[in-house]
Amino acid sequence: MPVLNESRVMSRLDQRVTETLSRLHRDAEADKFVFARSIPAALGAKLRGRSVFQAVAPRLKDAYMPVTPQMGEFLHITALQLHAKTIVEFGSSFGISAIYLSSALPPGGRFIGSEMEPNKVSQARRNLESAGLADVAEIRPGDALETLARPMDQPIDLLFLDGWKDLYVPILKLLTPRLRSGSVVLADNIYTFRRELAEFVATVSNPDNGFASMTLPFKSGLQYSVRI
Repeated sequence: MPVLNESRVMSRLDQRVTETLSRLHRDAEADKFVFARSIPAALGAKLRGRSVFQAVAPRLKDAYMPVTPQMGEFLHITALQLHAKTIVEFGSSFGISAIYLSSALPPGGRFIGSEMEPNKVSQARRNLESAGLADVAEIRPGDALETLARPMDQPIDLLFLDGWKDLYVPILKLLTPRLRSGSVVLADNIYTFRRELAEFVATVSNPDNGFASMTLPFKSGLQYSVRI
């Protein structure tokens, strides 16, 4: 089962953070076969010309869909390097990536996550509290196109996209005016959903849209884009 290697960067963190992350990664490993159970629904949707995401959503609404410990550490280090005071996440699920990101905030920083499923919202909030981060992190429940449109006190330093893939481009367009120059947009599952995310990759790869971008070779594929 995945556990955090205490000799690596996460060893600098509070024990509550590392213990919570280790527990969540163990729980997520036990839940890994949920994706296999959703394959028939996905194939059926493709054959009928329906949305794959809508077809599998009922089967994934209570499933862990976590970042790996390695990607989590990369998120944490990136936030540290940016001195990110405002971090926004689309698709917080049970809060694993939220913990990696919010634990990198400097004093006065703020993490804003979004999640559609009510059960995941409550669980993510409990997990952030368990990690001692509830005072710097919030999870906004509901449609991210609405919840993330609400005002934020400061420009966004780091945006992490890890929700439904057909919303990456709309969320990016919604939040681009709030991204400061030099901010970073990270988007997961570029390899996992190549066709579904082709438009997103094309958008951030076109310098006319104000980004410099490349795909990092994590197993799932992570797009790293800088606002220029």
